[in-house]
Amino acid sequence: MEKVTKQKPVVAALLIATFLTAIEGTIVSTAMPKIVEDLGGSHLYTWVISIYLLALVISTPIFGKLADLYGRKPMFTIGAIIFLVGSVLSGTSMTMQHLIICRAIQGLGAGALATIPFTIIGDVFEFKMRAKMQGLISSVWGIAGIVGPLAGGVIVDQITWHWIFYLNLPFGIAALVLLWTSLHETVEKKKHTIDYAGILTFALTMTAFLFALNQVKETGNLSPGLIGRFTAAAAGLALFFWIEAKSKEPMLPLSLFKNPFIAISNGAGFLLGFILVTVTFYIPLWVQGVTGLNATSSGIAMLPMSVTWPIASMLSGRWMSRRPISQITMLGVGIIIAATLSFTFFDEQTTIPRIMVNTAVAGLGFGLTFTAFTVAVQSSVGWNVRGAAMGSHNLLKSLGQVIGISVSGLLLSEQLQGPALQHSLHGVYILVSVLAVCAFGVTAFLLKQNETFSKE
Repeated sequence: MEKVTKQKPVVAALLIATFLTAIEGTIVSTAMPKIVEDLGGSHLYTWVISIYLLALVISTPIFGKLADLYGRKPMFTIGAIIFLVGSVLSGTSMTMQHLIICRAIQGLGAGALATIPFTIIGDVFEFKMRAKMQGLISSVWGIAGIVGPLAGGVIVDQITWHWIFYLNLPFGIAALVLLWTSLHETVEKKKHTIDYAGILTFALTMTAFLFALNQVKETGNLSPGLIGRFTAAAAGLALFFWIEAKSKEPMLPLSLFKNPFIAISNGAGFLLGFILVTVTFYIPLWVQGVTGLNATSSGIAMLPMSVTWPIASMLSGRWMSRRPISQITMLGVGIIIAATLSFTFFDEQTTIPRIMVNTAVAGLGFGLTFTAFTVAVQSSVGWNVRGAAMGSHNLLKSLGQVIGISVSGLLLSEQLQGPALQHSLHGVYILVSVLAVCAFGVTAFLLKQNETFSKE
């Protein structure tokens, strides 16, 4: 593939695309209590989030693999268009069921926006610049984290929540224009074999698993029917792995997981994705449901995380040229352990300034770890499988978020306010503290690795 001839416009396009995916979580989580109040269906609260993440999980490895086969630019374009259509449709929703369907469409397109920009960074920049660019990309998460909760709170309180979805449209169009006018790539023209069987099996398996997981909360027990669904999902997963092992051009090459940096980064990424989605969606719920403050206040509570994340990310990028990745990631996960433990001490008297301190600490940990893991995956493979490698990494992070929002939803009280909510959220925070310790254990395996990366 040709190197990019105009890097600044490409970088701008990638930053905008990243901004769209980054702001989606913070702005929607801030608006969710108001959306439920307007549309009803509090029992469907987690579905608005989990259906988006499910669609993201399904489409992420698909777009990653197709970007390797047909080029980054056309696949990015298709994904962006699907995302923007889903955004507009979400804004027009008048029922919770309608919103859930539209969020699924939005999530399908988000798979391209979440994966392909990182693949392009790996194509365009050499190792040292990848780390710096990853820090820059992460700073966009910080900006989106600042803008998202505040903008979401203001829009919900002063206008209407529908506009949180419409705001995606101008940014998405700008990203497409910049990318098409500046990214020049040459993809080898040959006949490719699409892994339709793998794609279909993976999609059906993940959908069945999520439906079964959410039905556990609705029914309150593991009935024979639910056990059967979980068993079918497990069988589907086994079938998917068998198909991928036999496929000529698998959607998810299993050989990638023989690479220790990819295996460890993906394992830790899964656990950290679980923790991140819990912090992102349930801290605003605590502020509004337990302390009784408004959406703007919940946005302010999340603000420090958006400041410390990019700072830590840029530090991570600088340190990677002279420090082992294992040191950076273990430091980051250690900080996340401290942050999640601090959440377990919240009560109804916890002030916004105290919550802000805790979210600031969490941002430091996530900034250090996600940046280092992403660069490790980008740099440990060549161009021809980089899209699939990044797809696998984002798949595991997104899958962690899907399972995280569903499992934590099992602990969440049906009453989204008062002592019942407080008690259930304490259970959620204890769970993620345990998972943070597990992530530290997985990350420790990096200590044994000799860091030899691709310099392409």
